Amino acid sequence: MKIVVDAMGGDYAPQAVIAGVIEALHELKADIVLIGRSYDIRSELKKYQYDCARLDIIDAPEVVEMHEGAIASLRKKRNSSISLGVKLLKDKGYDAFISAGNTGAVVAASTIHLGMLPGVERPAIGVIIPTLKGFSFMTDMGANTEPKPEHLLQWALMARVYVKEVMGIANPTVGLLNIGEEEGKGTVFAQDAYKLMQDHLPSFIGNLEANEVYTGKSDCIICDGFVGNIVLKVSEGLAESVGTLIKREVKKSPLAMLGAFLMSPTMKHIKKKADYSEYGGAPLLGVDGLVMISHGRSSPKAIKNAIRAAEREIEHKILPIMQEEIAKEKIV
Repeated sequence: MKIVVDAMGGDYAPQAVIAGVIEALHELKADIVLIGRSYDIRSELKKYQYDCARLDIIDAPEVVEMHEGAIASLRKKRNSSISLGVKLLKDKGYDAFISAGNTGAVVAASTIHLGMLPGVERPAIGVIIPTLKGFSFMTDMGANTEPKPEHLLQWALMARVYVKEVMGIANPTVGLLNIGEEEGKGTVFAQDAYKLMQDHLPSFIGNLEANEVYTGKSDCIICDGFVGNIVLKVSEGLAESVGTLIKREVKKSPLAMLGAFLMSPTMKHIKKKADYSEYGGAPLLGVDGLVMISHGRSSPKAIKNAIRAAEREIEHKILPIMQEEIAKEKIV
């Protein structure tokens, strides 16, 4: 298998990206293609020892910056690492594309250049989140802020495939994120989405309230991209703020510092479970190609684990399975 990695994507590119790719070459089996400014890539690669036969470089002279508009960047920078990297997936010789760059640009490029799976109208970003019972898969996390109810059903069907095939849960349950558990809660949009899922998904367990997101009540959590992105950003901010507050308070008391020392192994385990770098990236569901979106602040470890996640998607052939599941329901 051959995985394309955007060398110029992310806050710490190309250094962190290339370091992660080198780790992946040592630990994983996929061959890697680094796409980006070839001079910068080659300069950084001089620091490492690696199997040259498993690493290719493709020059992409332009870079989409994080602040740039998605559509505008595609028009102005046709030779960017994102555009050219996504286009490679149209060639059967390349199996997946990973970028920690501009999320909007990755979504737009994937939608335009790859198209959608038959029966899917809009893409969605899915994220694995830690819960009290293990892990859940939540989507959409920001690709579409104004979807239709049938789009949420399409995302739910694809989420179930991802959770079953990649996360290994035999019969994943599906919950709809809403402001109350009762069927009639929320907007007309939410009520219509509820009815569709109730009619098409035997594993649908109904509405989930926000305080149930991290309980593990549902294996798949479905919402529109506006709500999902807010949940994601609030969760990240809360985790960082709580960590800062704990450190601040612990320093005020020698006894608290001793307690923190004794709790250190436990806290490290909790931190590891909540660390996004452990999961690497978020799959872009619905496009006709395997695309993984990594966090803008991705570390080498996150890039390596994104490559690991892409390997699993390739091995489990999730695209044909998703297409089959969508076709069964004839939603569009």
